[in-house]
Amino acid sequence: MSVIQTILALIVTLGILVTVHEFGHFWVARRLGIRVLRFSVGFGKPLFMRRDRHGTEYAVAAIPLGGYVKMLDEREGEVPEEEKHLAFNRQTPARRIAVAAAGPIANFIFAVFAYWLLAVIGFTTIAPVVGDVEPGTPAERMALESGMEVLEVDGRQTPSWRHVGMALLQRAGEQGEVSLTLQQEGRRLERSTALDGWLGGARDPDPVREFGIEPWRPDIPPVLGEIRPGSPAEEAGLQPGDRILAVEGEAVADWLALVDRIQAAPGEALSMRIERDGSERAITVTPAARTDGEGERIGRIGAGVQSVSWPEDMRRQTQLGPVRAVPEAFNQFWNDTRTTLVAVGKMASGLLSVRNISGPITIARVAETTVTTGFESFVRFLAYLSISLGIINLLPIPILDGGHILFYAWEWARGRPVSEAVQGLWLRLGLLLIAMLTVLALYNDVLRL
Repeated sequence: MSVIQTILALIVTLGILVTVHEFGHFWVARRLGIRVLRFSVGFGKPLFMRRDRHGTEYAVAAIPLGGYVKMLDEREGEVPEEEKHLAFNRQTPARRIAVAAAGPIANFIFAVFAYWLLAVIGFTTIAPVVGDVEPGTPAERMALESGMEVLEVDGRQTPSWRHVGMALLQRAGEQGEVSLTLQQEGRRLERSTALDGWLGGARDPDPVREFGIEPWRPDIPPVLGEIRPGSPAEEAGLQPGDRILAVEGEAVADWLALVDRIQAAPGEALSMRIERDGSERAITVTPAARTDGEGERIGRIGAGVQSVSWPEDMRRQTQLGPVRAVPEAFNQFWNDTRTTLVAVGKMASGLLSVRNISGPITIARVAETTVTTGFESFVRFLAYLSISLGIINLLPIPILDGGHILFYAWEWARGRPVSEAVQGLWLRLGLLLIAMLTVLALYNDVLRL
């Protein structure tokens, strides 16, 4: 069942983002008088198709890993004389640039709208208050203490742990110093420390924890919440509401202690003493073995924690009116765009490991997780992925929108198109580069399984 959910989450996620991207190309082409032959979500054989009064075919195809807008073009087939003015290749370079750029711009607009919608609907975040500090980390060198709230990172306000993580991620792989503005018992404090290439070689980094901060959280009792179908927990007979008292005869203090014990025993049969409906019983469960981002095997039983309540003074409620939500949406969009651009630049320069490049498998897993977590998480994931999709498509790589824009801009500046020989060479290089990145992304995905 989980595999089906993951696949469906991938289809929904890519379906939304591809539709938005291709609609951008479609909408601008139509407004410029270019004839659109087909608007397809997915590749391959169409599963569904209809035609509008303009002769445009709308299709949903079998392979949900992309999409395309096909326009009338003399380079792809014979065009009647009376329709040549509707062909894409007959348009001015400026018009062709507008069509090529419209897809990424549509992704950016979608992200802004998603952030605006969340601000209007309202959402709750948890204050970024330090719990524990790990020895030998930047947080320890800063002399951070439990109970401190992180107000700013390098001057950027951090109202939630997500903001803290995104701000720290921008400093990954760097030298220099990072500064934190903190609050402790009503006092405002400033702390800084050297980075010395921190997080540069990490795969799938968790900036907050790898900085050495364990976020504060209320005591979480070892009580099971959701039990995933087909999981080791279900097979062992565990049920929601079960309290885990002991594992292999050792008492379990809290949920995190339980997680640590299970992760340390992949494939190992564990005897548990549980409490259910006021009585105790024994159960044996064997954690499934999984490989984490660092290639280490860890155990998982497919059980979630029963929800706990956070203190009201730790909760931050955000809900804005439609007008006030606009600048907030653009601010969120810019912060995430800047983080993505910095990450791409650092991977290109070697400051960040290319092991962070992800493919469809990782996207599917994250999408499934955010779908089950809730509406807000899924919308934020869609927005961030939409920004990433827009930025990647603007890279000056042949076969991507950015590569087309580069050729059209060159033609506009010189007054004549780039020669077919040069275009062919660059196209082959672009295909090779995309193929290499695809293989790398899939390799990274497999390592994360």
